[in-house]
Amino acid sequence: MKISSVDIYVLSTPLDTPFAFSQGWVRRRSATLVRITTDTGHVGWGEAFTQGLEPPQIAAAVIEYALTPLLIGKNPLDTSVLWQSMYTQTRDYGRKGSVISAISAIDTALWDIAGHFYQQPIYQLLGGAFRNKIQPYATGFYRIEGQNEATRLAQEAVDHREAGFTAMKIKLGFGVADDIAVMKAIISALDDPGVELMVDSNHAYGRSEALQLGKALEDYNLRWYEEPVAPEDISGYAELRSKINVPIAGGENEHTPYGFNQLFKADALDIAQPDIGSCGGITAAKGIIAMAQANGIAVNPHVWGSAVAQAASLQLLAALPVPNHSLFAKQPILEYDRSSHPFRQHLITTPWQMENGMITIPGGPGLGIEVRMDTIKKYQIN
Repeated sequence: MKISSVDIYVLSTPLDTPFAFSQGWVRRRSATLVRITTDTGHVGWGEAFTQGLEPPQIAAAVIEYALTPLLIGKNPLDTSVLWQSMYTQTRDYGRKGSVISAISAIDTALWDIAGHFYQQPIYQLLGGAFRNKIQPYATGFYRIEGQNEATRLAQEAVDHREAGFTAMKIKLGFGVADDIAVMKAIISALDDPGVELMVDSNHAYGRSEALQLGKALEDYNLRWYEEPVAPEDISGYAELRSKINVPIAGGENEHTPYGFNQLFKADALDIAQPDIGSCGGITAAKGIIAMAQANGIAVNPHVWGSAVAQAASLQLLAALPVPNHSLFAKQPILEYDRSSHPFRQHLITTPWQMENGMITIPGGPGLGIEVRMDTIKKYQIN
């Protein structure tokens, strides 16, 4: 079996209502998808994570010009061999960012092909499923004006709860005072100790403000405090972890086992959050998980992409061990973006639905999804 073609699809559409996270305004939803086809007719899909402000054409160009020539005619089942080839051939101009996201898309597609070839879900190829259902948490709480939106965000929390979510991640990073006001309003509106909360400031602060916010949040029993400082400030992560009584999470903007190795060596994280679409794909995630396991660090994948990225995250979550075994060990949870995304639910033929607070992990071959080409054609811009 040999790779015969690599097709790239850049999707983009403007949002009716732009929204903000701490780093800027999101005015479009975008995705960079890849479809790899073999001479035997096997097909695999992957996705490069396009950050909220990232043009999707960057990863697409890397796939087209840098990676495709390394793939044509190769055996798609050689996932480790091809990952090393892509990484080493781009090392001098890659290692981080969109180049690794491009590798991630290719790698995920190769694993999807392997699943179809062996007629097994990816989680089975990874060694089996620790779980076949996963609790989703609602990601949202974006701003439509900026500051002073505590009342609206509190109502959003109630809406998530009424939709069945018992875990939510709140976007902060709009000024410490504003962040605290938002948290107080949400806690008061929910009035439900059974709802688990996390916060994410998207590295809006330096160490002093991040510490100030972290101290103010200590009484809320948060599951984690995500990206408190810039991803480059590894010692800042470690300092905050030593000074506040809230678990520190990060890693959506880190890449490959090489990058996560630096975080682990610095004792910077309680929870590692590799995104399958940017950490280097499933092959890289395997290495990251092994290192995290050896260091007793929890892994909870980040995902903010389309249904393809969500499917990859679900497969990894199925095969993800807990770092410290016990009868009632805390299980990983699925990030479920509730913001406007027109080619998430409509991109696959059978979208997953939450039932009794859980999502069933697809058990079909590969990613367990069938991509709708009509949706791709509707939103394709390349």
